[in-house]
Amino acid sequence: MLARDRTLEALGLAGAPREHPLRYPGAWPAHSGLLDGDRLLPLDRLVHDDRVPVLAVGSNACPGQLRHKMAESGIVSPVPMVRARVTGVGVGVSAHVSRMGYVSASPVDAPDTERDLFVLWLDARQLTVIDASEGVPLPHGNYDRAWLPASAARIELADGTCLPGAYVYVNRHGVLRDGAGAPRGHPGQRALLTELLVSSPRWRELFGVTAEEFCARARADRRLCARGTRLFAEERLVTASGLERYARPRRASSAGTGGCR
Repeated sequence: MLARDRTLEALGLAGAPREHPLRYPGAWPAHSGLLDGDRLLPLDRLVHDDRVPVLAVGSNACPGQLRHKMAESGIVSPVPMVRARVTGVGVGVSAHVSRMGYVSASPVDAPDTERDLFVLWLDARQLTVIDASEGVPLPHGNYDRAWLPASAARIELADGTCLPGAYVYVNRHGVLRDGAGAPRGHPGQRALLTELLVSSPRWRELFGVTAEEFCARARADRRLCARGTRLFAEERLVTASGLERYARPRRASSAGTGGCR
């Protein structure tokens, strides 16, 4: 592909769920790449020992969203995005309503689950930006950043390298549960919001009768989002992700390569 065709627009990766909530989690790349401004370039290596590996399960794997977060903070340095085969982590539903107008994804403990996710290799400034976007520094923020070791999740790159672990963002509110009480999977934004609105008059009272209304009302209305977050708990829709035990401070130097387990 010619260099001019590596723009996010040309690749269909430019959209940001922050601007289009119903498209959450946004478009993910088909392959690993280096996010450099508005381009996704080929990578010359998959492991970056001078950076911190962060496992993305939602919109952080969308180049358009990631570019938006970095640009907002004046960060222009490139971000390696590496596709990985991950065993032990599922994509659940956050038990909070985001003021961006959607209900986001959260990682859950899923020992028998195998799926493709992205590892972001972040430098110190980039990590600070993503931490801030997830509310990590705030006492009442939505997420904790947790080191997930290889004993909890196998993260295998395309060249066969298995990482000794990676950071994940664990939701402080918990995740939504299925009928059996276990963490449920994220079915997509429109399907999820429609299900919530159909199931409960209290949800319709707060957020309207359509997914579009939900997004429009929730967007940037902090009080309404907080009320929706409380409603998850009040309607007994919440359970633990199973990853809470890993949510404690870890050194970034734990990153690097290692053998498969």
